[in-house]
Order: sequence, then C-alpha cells, then structure tokens
Amino acid sequence: MPYGWTGQLLRIDLTKGAATKEPLNLEWAREYIGGRGLGTRYLYEEMDPTVDALSPENKLIFATGPLTGTYAPTGGRYMVLCKSPLTDAVACSNSGGYWGPELKFAGYDMVILEGRAPKPVYIWIENDKFEIRDAAHVWGKTTEETEDTLRAETDPSARISGIGPAGENLNRVACVINDKSRAAGRSGVGAVMGSKNVKAIVVRGTGAVQCADPLEFGRLVFEAMKDINASPTTSKALRGLGTASTVGFTNSVGILPTNNFQVGQFEQADAISGPTIATTVLRRNKGCYSCPIGCARVTEIKPGGKYSGRGEGPEYETIFGLGSDCGVGELDAVLYANYLCNLYAVDTISAGGTVATAMELAERGDIPQEDLAEVGTELKFGNADAVMRCLEMMSYPNGKFSRLLAEGGYRLAEHYGHPELFMGSKKQDFAAYDARGAKGMGLGYATSNRGACHLRGYSMTVEWFAPQDQRLDPFATEGKAAVQVQLQDKAAAE
Repeated sequence: MPYGWTGQLLRIDLTKGAATKEPLNLEWAREYIGGRGLGTRYLYEEMDPTVDALSPENKLIFATGPLTGTYAPTGGRYMVLCKSPLTDAVACSNSGGYWGPELKFAGYDMVILEGRAPKPVYIWIENDKFEIRDAAHVWGKTTEETEDTLRAETDPSARISGIGPAGENLNRVACVINDKSRAAGRSGVGAVMGSKNVKAIVVRGTGAVQCADPLEFGRLVFEAMKDINASPTTSKALRGLGTASTVGFTNSVGILPTNNFQVGQFEQADAISGPTIATTVLRRNKGCYSCPIGCARVTEIKPGGKYSGRGEGPEYETIFGLGSDCGVGELDAVLYANYLCNLYAVDTISAGGTVATAMELAERGDIPQEDLAEVGTELKFGNADAVMRCLEMMSYPNGKFSRLLAEGGYRLAEHYGHPELFMGSKKQDFAAYDARGAKGMGLGYATSNRGACHLRGYSMTVEWFAPQDQRLDPFATEGKAAVQVQLQDKAAAE
C-alpha cells in the first residue's frame, strides 16, 4: 500500500468529455516527494514546452503531497501547475485551505486537465464517482457566488477550487481560489483554467490518508507542534497579527516597496499595519486544514464609509501590492481591493504590481489620454478609486487599456515603450521586499525558476529576521549565492 498516497490520479480529457483513473507513478512520487516536483515531472514528460500557454495543448495539474490530508501541521497544501501564460515558464502555485485534503479523501493524489471543453463546465468528484457538468449558470459569477451555488447543488460539505471572471477572460495574472479566499495565486494559473472552459473542480471525499507507522508519525507531529509553539514567529507574530505583522518592520528598515518601488518607506504604513488591522477591522482568526498557527484573518469594513464588505485578509503581500505599492494608505480601501481580488480571482501581488506600473506610466505621461479615459478617474499613486477601477477593468476587459491591464505589468510597460518600469523578473512581479535593502532577496527574485518569488528563496530569515549576532549583512552580496542555493533546494520539497 502506498502510505501517504492514494496511489491514483484522475485524468480528464475535456475535449472528449471523458475522465479516467490511472495509477500514480509511485517511483516519481518517491523521487520528487510530491506536489511541485511530481507535477513538474508529469508536465515535463507529457507536454511540449513550446505550446501556447492558453491553448488546449497546455495541461493543468492539481497535485498534492504525501502529507496533504494527514494531521501533520500545515497538511492542507496543494499545487496548481501548468505552462504559465505570464512567464512562459512552468507555473507552480501553492494554496492552502481544505481543498487539497478533500481530494486525497476522495481517493486521488492528482487531477490532470487536458484539452478544452466546448462549453463552460465544472468537475464534480465524489469519492470514486466523477462527472463533467454544465457550468453555464455560474460562468461570469464571482468565486463566492460560484462556491455557494455549486455547493448547494452537489454537497454542503464539498470543497471547491475554481476561477472568477478574471480567469474566464484570460487575464494573465488570474489565480485559482478555493474556500472563497485561499489562492493558488501566482503565474496566471487561473487564465489556463479559463482557457479550458473549466469553472471549478468540486470535491467531496470520505476516505482517509494512511500512515505506515501511526505511532511514529504521531511522535513526529508532536515534535513539530512543539517547534511551532516555541517559535516567536509562528506562536506569536503570525497567530497574533498574521503576515501583516511584517509591515511595520519592513517599513522601518526601508524595504517596504512604495509607489512602484520608487522608494522603500511609506508614510501611511501604520494605517495599514498588523496592529491597526487587529484593533479596528479584525473579526476573528482562521486557520487552514491541520494548521495550528491560524494566520488567516476574517475582517470587516465598518459601515458608514465609502467602502463596505467582509472577507479574509489582507496578507502582508496584499497590503504591499494594493496598498503601499500603489500609494494607498486607507485601510478600508486596501481591504475592499483585497475582497475584489478574491471575488474576481486575481493575484494580489501581480494585480497590484500591474496597477502600480500603470500609475507610474501615467504620471510620467507615457499613456495617451484616450487610453486613460477608460479608467474614468485620475490614474495616480494614492488614488484608491483608480485601484478599484483597474481591478474591475482587468477582470472584465472590454477596451484597449483594460485588455492591456489584463496582460500584466510587463506587457503593459513594454507596450508603452518603458519595460524598465516593470518591477519583476521573468515577467512576474516582485514581491513585498525591496531588494536594494535585502540583496539575498534580489538574488532570489532573479534566480527563481517561476519568475520573481519570495517563497522559494526567503533570505529575509537570515538577512533581517535572525537574531542580530546571526544575521548576514542585508546590503552585502558576499555569501548570498550559497544561501539561495540552500533555501531554494529546501523549498523545492513542496
């Protein structure tokens, strides 16, 4: 028995409308551990790397790992892989929540989508039963509306991973959302799902993941829990303030990117920081499957203001992307923009980066007035209305400028003759750390094989967050290559 694995995958030929079970390649599973590595091997073996990322020939893989669905801490993760329409490299985007474990409980380690459905569909998986269903009634709906509708017509306990209007309209920074707010956010995986006319994969499983030695596994889980509870980061900072706990620190040391990375400090950082969120708009903490940290935040905008709503977030990267990078220091506006990104299903980092790029281009006079007229409000740093409008335009593109926004920041800047104003690597936007003050992060952005990424080589742990006597000089380059090799090798086991 393949402990940690179900031993099978579900392959769905959307063009033919057929689905088949297959044995998982357990040799690959052992060799590549799972998730990112396993999914990439399947892509490598099965797909021509020169295909158009938005063509039927691209494949979209949902892959779990051997710990997904167990009670190991953070055992709720899964990966979405394909050729990226944003970078033209391999996209491998990670999400939490509950969808990944549910897929394992239904008896599958992976789902591979091939071809293109002739009309909008969704996939319904219930243990060993599966079918391709018409999705015309939810096409065009937000992620929240889609989840509510599909759960009502399948199973109240079903878990749903799908796209919003941005993915349907082939926005290159569209993401895949599960559990209404957990995102496989980066590299445009939502656009690939939209290109296949798949709105969602709905899963209900009642099985379990088996361990070879439950007693030893339990001991290891107990040790991991002790480490989590002993760490100030996981037991205090993330539990207390979520990832937003980082805002004050990065701003204080000058690496909080502001106004499209023109500067590294934001005057209004305190207004959008973790403590401000905790004392004004936070309603409760929330955790993903089998995660004791609970870093997610359920927030609500107080009534009576310009914006309203309730949802999850914002994470630190979102505060940067939709806040400081666009010069927006109104917490309600950042929250509302975050909610919109979840509903439309766009990556908050790249969506914010695209808007920030557009703002700098506009302020420099590089965008013709006839193009700017589509926005309907002044496209400048600090204008929150412009952020909301651009998010809407890139998710529902129906004019020249809105279609350019949906192409992402690199292609937008290139179109207007200034690709140097795009802040990213391999056509993917930088994350929320200004590399001028964290040279290791800069090397990580440059060498990440999926384009700019803070997760694959997170050298902040040794450049800024380590105890003072253990830190590497963040402004030095010496020794950073070895650090990145170590960090990126470690992160490859996802």
